[in-house]
Amino acid sequence: MLIVIKIGSNVLTRADGTLDITRLSSIVDQTAALRRLGHKVVLVSSGAVASGRGELRDMGLTHLDSVSSRQLFSAVGQAKLINHYYDFFREHGLHCGQVLATKENLGRRGHYLNQRHCIETMLAHGVVPIVNENDTVSVTELMFTDNDELAGLIATMVNADRLFILSNIDGLYTGDPSDSTSQLIQRVRPGDDISDFIAGTHSSHGRGGMQSKSRIARRVAAEGIEVRIANGTRPGIIEALATDSDVPCTIFEASARTVEGIKKWIAHSDAFATGAVRVDAGAAEALAAGASLLPVGVTEIVEDFDADDIIIISDAYGTTIGWGRAEYDSTTARGYLSASGCPVLVHADYLFIDR
Repeated sequence: MLIVIKIGSNVLTRADGTLDITRLSSIVDQTAALRRLGHKVVLVSSGAVASGRGELRDMGLTHLDSVSSRQLFSAVGQAKLINHYYDFFREHGLHCGQVLATKENLGRRGHYLNQRHCIETMLAHGVVPIVNENDTVSVTELMFTDNDELAGLIATMVNADRLFILSNIDGLYTGDPSDSTSQLIQRVRPGDDISDFIAGTHSSHGRGGMQSKSRIARRVAAEGIEVRIANGTRPGIIEALATDSDVPCTIFEASARTVEGIKKWIAHSDAFATGAVRVDAGAAEALAAGASLLPVGVTEIVEDFDADDIIIISDAYGTTIGWGRAEYDSTTARGYLSASGCPVLVHADYLFIDR
């Protein structure tokens, strides 16, 4: 089994904002145990900023703005974090390697394929890939929403069997987890509507919240990969999840639907889409049935784009229904709006409909 494990900031960060070395060591121990059971593992790890903050905490860097401090902490912390991983894995006779990613680069199909080849080569040679966003250059609009988003992209990129998203609570609840009347949602099946239960608040150290985790989990599960959201601070949680032990978590059941080839990349392209269009009801229905997007069904160019850009496709109500690669730019598209007999704007082979 190939398992991608996303380790959130709140799992690896102490209350004072510094790196929790003890928990990092435990995560490595559990990962090594999975390797002994024959599983392949990819870690998507937060913790670089916390590691750098702990290293530089006595320097009095109060004059730095948020972007500069994040770049500084991550530059120092990334080196220290990977050294910790290297030392802990070496105690188990295992090698690990660092893979840094940026939203901007993964928006290019060629770079995406190169990244996938790198990770697959590492796995084929018994090396544990440790993936993280390159926070030294990924700032503001260039950042992934959070590492949940990156983990979902990596899971589909490598055709994982399971994705574990580890935070500091047991999963999704029917209300505020601190409320004793709230109940853990143990399973989410394809088509289940859990929108009433999802809070949009963020955790204290991470950028993402349960709303983000739910969105990513649902999309990854729709692509045929089971997703489990669990509490990474629980002892032995990774081994328990991998061996189907009775442990609190929320399981997003994998759909029978599978996504192949270039559509795996496009399925997660909302992270790097550069344009947007709105379509009428007839076009939305045709797209859901597997058709290409024709300009006759486009009612509005919402955001400009160039040829080969990934664009967001929304319905008449403004709800995103998919993403696709544009065959030509928005200026040309405006000249074709609502006209029949014009070239395809997004071919079905380069289109992902989120249904």
